[in-house]
Amino acid sequence: MSAIKMKRVLTTPALIAFGLAYMVPLGIFTTYGEVTVASNGHLPIAYIITLAMIFFTALSYCRMANKLPIAGSAYSYVQRTFGGKVGFLVGWAQILDYLFLPILNYLVLGIYLHDRFCFIPAYVFVLASLLGVSVLNYLGIKLINCVNITLNLLQVVFIILFIILTVTNVHLTPETMLKPLLVDTNDFSGLLSGAAILCLAFLGFDAIATLAEESNDAQKSLPKAIICTVLIAGCIFLVVSYCAHLAYPQWTDFVNNKDTASLDVVRRVGDISTLGGEFMYNFFQAAYITGVFASAMTAQTSVSRIFYAMGREGVLPKQIFYKIHPRFRTPYLSIIFVACFSLLSLVLDLSLVVSMISFGALVAFTFVNLCVIKSYLGKGSSKTASMLFKYGLLPAIGVLLSLWLWTSLDATAMIVGLVWLAIGFLYLLYLTRGFTRLLPSIDHKELNSIIKD
Repeated sequence: MSAIKMKRVLTTPALIAFGLAYMVPLGIFTTYGEVTVASNGHLPIAYIITLAMIFFTALSYCRMANKLPIAGSAYSYVQRTFGGKVGFLVGWAQILDYLFLPILNYLVLGIYLHDRFCFIPAYVFVLASLLGVSVLNYLGIKLINCVNITLNLLQVVFIILFIILTVTNVHLTPETMLKPLLVDTNDFSGLLSGAAILCLAFLGFDAIATLAEESNDAQKSLPKAIICTVLIAGCIFLVVSYCAHLAYPQWTDFVNNKDTASLDVVRRVGDISTLGGEFMYNFFQAAYITGVFASAMTAQTSVSRIFYAMGREGVLPKQIFYKIHPRFRTPYLSIIFVACFSLLSLVLDLSLVVSMISFGALVAFTFVNLCVIKSYLGKGSSKTASMLFKYGLLPAIGVLLSLWLWTSLDATAMIVGLVWLAIGFLYLLYLTRGFTRLLPSIDHKELNSIIKD
């Protein structure tokens, strides 16, 4: 076993910055047109519904991060709660989410930058961003943290400017201010459909849990960071979407051009101010691209920690995944593996990658909620009314909402996800020699050592 451990250098603010970078605060504009049309011009209400839905699962991650502050997130929680076989399959599905998010980001970077600099092939930008992300990850979490904060600040500056220009230049009346918030019975189905799409915008709070072994006082800092990240991101999404509706209330204009709706809104805000639409468009492009780069960086960080946890357990080859660099204290071989796998961004389709991410995330969400119920209310535990509410009812609601979100997945997502799980099941059969052997695992003594370190 490796005696070298990762550096515990991340404070609660650093973890929050990590989670926000993973989410991309400007990611609201990615699905702006689609959900605005689906919700009949009530995107802020759709975000409120989404925040309420995702909050139950975020609470479950807080409970488990406090109980098991170790790298691996959902994989580690399920492995310790439901056993190695179920834990492995959930971890395998979780990989689908984390492993393909960097690829998604590289594809977006290639598309945006090639559109801006059309004389340079998209694959050049993909390879350059992949190399940059991998080098930063290799050199250590402290450097990643500094870069994250810098890149997040650019997005924050744009968001503040966007809000100020909207509020100071739009003619506000009680009617215009209330219009995005007033819904009728005909809007509910569209709002729920939109909320299902928007849930994926909150992926990132769970990534914080993968950094347990690089966090100061992980049992306290992780839960705080998870809740704060969800609330901060929710407030950003809510306020920006509300201001966007104030600036461009004619949402029906987007019915036939959903993909470019966000650019139309950004240009409108520039046009009604003295800055000009082109300036706001260029600023938005710069802030969004740097945000996507930050998301790629944090996604690679997270998945390399999941591989590290699975390597330590022995369900993935230890000689590759359970290796820490003696100087930089990073799981460097896992980082290199993720970088090599991410070369698939040169050949994969954007919509297929999005489908893969959705499936893996919902598997993790469902089982982390179940972990809370079993680990806190299992055999031999006291069951007061307070405990039944906190560790029974709330995560049960999280399970039901996660299961409802499954119904929003398209056929491609389900097929790809089930094929991926089938591959994982075959590998599980190999590891256990047809379930005749136990899966390898670390013992309780080493687990306690990791938690107390």
